Amino acid sequence: MSALVRPHGADALKPLLLEGAARDEELARARSLPRLRVSSRERGDLLMMGIGGFTPLDGFMTHADWQGVCDGMRMTSGLFWPIPITLSADEASAGSLPTGREIALVDPDDDSILATMRVTEKYGIDKAHECAMVFRTTDPAHPGVRMVMEQPPVNLAGPVKVLSQGGFPEKYGDLYMTPEQTRRLFRSRGWSRVAAFQTRNPMHRSHEYLAKVAIEVCDGVLVHSLLGALKPGDIPADVRTRAIGALAKHYFVPSTIVQAGYPLDMRYAGPREALLHALFRQNYGCSHLIVGRDHAGVGSYYGPFDAHRIFDEIPGDALQTQPLRIDVSFWCYRCGGMASGRTCPHGDAERLQVSGTQLRRWLSAGQPVPAEFSRPEVLDVLREYYGGLASRPAGIAAGAG
Repeated sequence: MSALVRPHGADALKPLLLEGAARDEELARARSLPRLRVSSRERGDLLMMGIGGFTPLDGFMTHADWQGVCDGMRMTSGLFWPIPITLSADEASAGSLPTGREIALVDPDDDSILATMRVTEKYGIDKAHECAMVFRTTDPAHPGVRMVMEQPPVNLAGPVKVLSQGGFPEKYGDLYMTPEQTRRLFRSRGWSRVAAFQTRNPMHRSHEYLAKVAIEVCDGVLVHSLLGALKPGDIPADVRTRAIGALAKHYFVPSTIVQAGYPLDMRYAGPREALLHALFRQNYGCSHLIVGRDHAGVGSYYGPFDAHRIFDEIPGDALQTQPLRIDVSFWCYRCGGMASGRTCPHGDAERLQVSGTQLRRWLSAGQPVPAEFSRPEVLDVLREYYGGLASRPAGIAAGAG
């Protein structure tokens, strides 16, 4: 019997990805079905259902589940779930699909078939209500709000059979790991207390400090990097993971850290997204989630520790994966090292606040970066990336990764 936390809401992982002859047969049948192109966000949700990251979901949510998740973070079955997992279609496409009909869901980039789905319900939603509940704002400048408000008007619910991993294994190789693979690796190392470190950025000194604090109280850390779409200006996944790899190689004991990636897009939902991050890390086998300042936030929409507090607002049995709440961290010149608000008695004048936003500003402007801010091996990777951006002709930008 494994000592790892059990999957969310189930005794075993429930991946929806078909393999072998079953996949070949379903793929052949899918070619004759009506097609619906999914969004980048919906593709990530599909892939997570496929690999078991969204265990125990069997497809896209019904209206009743959407309502329950928005208003109380519970599906009609009673399952805790903090953010709606939905699929949208325009009125013309939805109108041509009677309930009970099967459709093929295709990739937004190349129209390859990702999954089949049996449509069990078609419904409209109050988009502003979803945004107010999930993002705590209806401001269209918020990237998550904009994503919801721009999605088509009709939601489709129903179970899915996933037929593809969207090219992520081919693009990212061993970095891309399924929940079954991370669980197998943790068991092989004898780990039972595993902390997940969520990142959409390269790891600077503050991130390194958070991970090492977690290692002190856990068997190891999963540095879990988002591989899906980001907002403009964020650093692409391939650059980010190379920078993290350089940090892990030079500054961590090898047996204490695992770097892996997962296929979701960011929603920038702050506290609610922190709960989703804990939920699917439970499926990956992690007992804890490192929750630092402004987890999954953007701009000034959330308080710096709202994501800490929300774990106290949910029922005690909602999640097995628990937060490792860590105060804001910084370099203190008086202390002579990294510290946090709980460990350092000195004032702001003695502190160098370490943030990914500031790091990106310095690098994009070609300015020097203090050694207390980021490791030199990490900066080498990032300077190469930003140097490449500066040499591109005007109008050519990097992808979001």
